[in-house]
Amino acid sequence: MDKRRKDKALEVQVIPPQMGRASRKDSSYICKNIIMQNNLQQLYGNIDIYLFDQLLKGRFDNCKRIIDVGVGGARNLHYFLQNGYEVYGIDPNPEAVENGRRLSAALAPENPLSNFVTATAEELPFPDDYFDLSICSAVLHFASSHEHFDAMLRSVWRTLKPGGYFFARLASDIGIESLVQPLGNGVYLLPDGTNRYLVNQETLLQYSSALHGELFEPIKTTNVQNLRCMTTWCLRKK
Repeated sequence: MDKRRKDKALEVQVIPPQMGRASRKDSSYICKNIIMQNNLQQLYGNIDIYLFDQLLKGRFDNCKRIIDVGVGGARNLHYFLQNGYEVYGIDPNPEAVENGRRLSAALAPENPLSNFVTATAEELPFPDDYFDLSICSAVLHFASSHEHFDAMLRSVWRTLKPGGYFFARLASDIGIESLVQPLGNGVYLLPDGTNRYLVNQETLLQYSSALHGELFEPIKTTNVQNLRCMTTWCLRKK
């Protein structure tokens, strides 16, 4: 059953005569909620909530060409593929690249599958000043050293157009400084048992200045029960 027929079926469910007025209202409310939930999932997928926040603010309305650096499960691409953006994606894992291609073929057949390639963040195979928006969600904290982090970040920044947006979510020690154990070269053991390259606010502000970027959103950090912290870093290239 296609979406329109499915939604119509939900809207016309028969309410048994013995149900009272309150029950009829409850049933109608439930049906509308199901329809709305289905629509949200189809439009946005399982998008990062902080990226969703930027979409609601209209921040990327004038962007045309975007890249997801670290496609993974392609969770952040639904909206862009369905709204006329030219979408690219990279990942060192070929299976993740295939995830992006499958989703692109299903939601935006006109978007070239060749836009999705197997590559690393530190060696992006694209020209300078190419993208209007670079999404880098849960990628940079997999750096193995200060040098690796720097190489990844500068590669992504190189391909971003002047005036373009850089959206990153990455692990940090902000708020859990005394709970992480240094392993060397910027990598730490987190309370949740994982090893991650961690940044702090000072590091992010120093890079913001060095890259000639400006924050288009304040640096925000989510503390997950003192097990790990995820920071949102949003820059615009001057």
